[in-house]
Amino acid sequence: MIEKIKNLSTEYFDEIIKIRRHLHMYPELSFEEFGTSEYIKGILNSWGIEFTDGYVNTGILVVLQGANPESRILALRADFDALPIVEENNVEYCSKNHGVMHACGHDAHTASMLGALKILNEIKESWEGTIKFIFQPAEERLPGGAKQMIEEGVLENPNVQNVIAQHVLPDLQVGKVGFKSGTYMASTDEIYIKIKGVGGHAAIPEKYNNPIIASSYLILKLHQFFARHNDSIFAIGDVQANGSTNIIPKEVNLMGTFRALSEEYRKESHQDIKDVIAEAEKEYDVDIDLEIRDGYPALHNDEELTKKNISNAKDFLGNQNVVHLPIRMTAEDFSYFADSVPSCFYRLGTGNKNKGITHGLHTSKFNIDEESLKIGMGLMSYLAISS
Repeated sequence: MIEKIKNLSTEYFDEIIKIRRHLHMYPELSFEEFGTSEYIKGILNSWGIEFTDGYVNTGILVVLQGANPESRILALRADFDALPIVEENNVEYCSKNHGVMHACGHDAHTASMLGALKILNEIKESWEGTIKFIFQPAEERLPGGAKQMIEEGVLENPNVQNVIAQHVLPDLQVGKVGFKSGTYMASTDEIYIKIKGVGGHAAIPEKYNNPIIASSYLILKLHQFFARHNDSIFAIGDVQANGSTNIIPKEVNLMGTFRALSEEYRKESHQDIKDVIAEAEKEYDVDIDLEIRDGYPALHNDEELTKKNISNAKDFLGNQNVVHLPIRMTAEDFSYFADSVPSCFYRLGTGNKNKGITHGLHTSKFNIDEESLKIGMGLMSYLAISS
């Protein structure tokens, strides 16, 4: 079976590269992926594969049955939205939608899963069970497409028992894949803080109460508080005061992120943030409004399923090409799938130092070694039928 899948991966490789490059050239932002969705459906139609669409407007579901289809129900997931980044790569398939770029590899995720779908459809008499292929929009923007697709029943009729997803990792050399059992990625919450003081002329301090002073205290205090905890991150990434050399503004607006590996600690920390803000209000006689927008929960890989996938990946790629991953404080809305059923989220190596493919995710020069697509579709196929 491994040899058969690898041969088909090689046979379909050029077609999957073309698909990935088309997706890369025409990226679309979260909740706006109408052209991308139509392109995917066009491919499915050309392959004679039935699908259901309309999930979160642009999401697509394919249900593929092998022998004895009720024996096991597994799902594969790939996301297909892009990011608001101006691409700076000098490649023939550079983004044609200025200011939008597949800088997180979702084009590779979708192309790989389409490759896996084509392979598994070709050999569907050789494996047992039912596999759902979930083409998901809007991973990059709250509330996330995963949560909404689940609410719209993508894991039901038939009910999915496990979900597997693959994500590119430029830090990992092409040819290798990585797994982390248990807690792998953090939750993510958006923080919005408004500090309201009294504005005025900078030369007349008795007439104003400078909210910039209070905001400086607040930023430092929150940073120091959470710096003591290795399993969380608090960071302010945007400060807007709109004053000038001789103008004290009446308010300051802060935006940032809070991330945690434990849901219990996450909830406790929300109260800690409120307590620090209350101290700042009292200390500097200002009014402070806080909004915490709950983001994705922490991602936990099912230990039994992940252990099985690691073993199967070693069979497919060799022991030396399967590595252990450290915990990451980045976040993923796949966590909603993992909270619903036992799931596994693993990484596909896409970097290649010899080719200069070293730029990180969410950067303007991110790219992949396309050899990873052959590994991606092959491994995903094998994991789907052997897990």
